[in-house]
Amino acid sequence: MINRDDMLELTRRMTPSRSCFDRIAGAYIDDMGALDETFNIHFGKLSGSDKAKNLELAKTVPFAKTNVQLKEYTFPEEAKGRDSMFQLLNAIQQCGLKNDALMEVLYEQIADGYPVDHEFAVFVFHGVYDVPLKGKDKESLWESEEVYDFIICTVSPMRAQYEPAEPVFGFLYPAFSDRSADKDKIDVFHVDPEKMEDGLMYKLFGK
Repeated sequence: MINRDDMLELTRRMTPSRSCFDRIAGAYIDDMGALDETFNIHFGKLSGSDKAKNLELAKTVPFAKTNVQLKEYTFPEEAKGRDSMFQLLNAIQQCGLKNDALMEVLYEQIADGYPVDHEFAVFVFHGVYDVPLKGKDKESLWESEEVYDFIICTVSPMRAQYEPAEPVFGFLYPAFSDRSADKDKIDVFHVDPEKMEDGLMYKLFGK
């Protein structure tokens, strides 16, 4: 089960003045499922308005209804092998989105698992959060307990050219569990939990 307070703690570092993100990458997919255009840029180089818009996209995942829209899943051992999505996500997280070849593989895998007849966008954010220690009174202390290094991915239909609408699917990896990274788990978002994206779930877990 996901702790709602953990997710809210993350979103407090997702504001234009206190952003934990250092990089954003993405792709625009055409209505035939082909990559139309990609980008990869340091988050700090975005304009103020673009930062705000992209932060709203990213926050959709941790700010979703916990254990309803946003659920925690464990990668089965058989889904951790060579060329698996598990291995790909670990590699992307570890390089901080800086490997364009890996990013393109991710976009292609998502496009293959999301065969819709309209254009959509895949955005990926890399963040680093110094998790503060908490005292017995649960107040944050200055010391850092650990550094949570993570990625958030969103999949959105297009509102206009190069203008993604609210995400319909996304994930946070590794899962932020008990205020710590759990690389064996992933938090997955569906805007409508009654209509899960089976193709994208298959891409993640192979079943």
